[in-house]
Amino acid sequence: MPAEPKANRGPSAGPDNRRALIAAAREVFAESGLSAPLNSVAKRAGVGQGSLYRHFPDRVSLAVAVFDENIGALEELAQQPGMTLDDLFDAVAEQVVGSSALIDLVTEHRHDSRAEHLNTRVTGVADILLARDQAAGTIGRHVDSADVMLAISMLAFVLARTEDAERTDVRARTHAMFRAAFAPTAD
Repeated sequence: MPAEPKANRGPSAGPDNRRALIAAAREVFAESGLSAPLNSVAKRAGVGQGSLYRHFPDRVSLAVAVFDENIGALEELAQQPGMTLDDLFDAVAEQVVGSSALIDLVTEHRHDSRAEHLNTRVTGVADILLARDQAAGTIGRHVDSADVMLAISMLAFVLARTEDAERTDVRARTHAMFRAAFAPTAD
């Protein structure tokens, strides 16, 4: 017995389709990386490829939409009292373990204006947490946001290319190096 075709809801389906595409892309990119076939995203979202390309004309625009949500989660973290750079490193590590596609996007398309704002937003999060940690005396005054962004990039890049069985150790060793480098110094 053939399946009933889905009724075409027209433009009213747009926001639901967009959300479904972003959720599907998050899963597909996590499983297969940034170069995963876009038709698998459309299929998983339960929409046609035409709908995919109406919302996201290319791979970069779809990936940016997915990772905008990740950055939003980091921005929310920064607004919570008591959150520190350690919490930011942990959150980034969790996001990378969930999908290395973000690292691929930022690396391969770092000069694409659609992706550049992701770095700007993460830098804003780092600025907030760095100022908080420096005020608390847990991070040295010699550390600036460029140092934090470099540390986050290093952590993310290494974790994205580390085997699952080794990630816990690599993550702990990386954290220890950052803590030592960022520790307050006697002026």
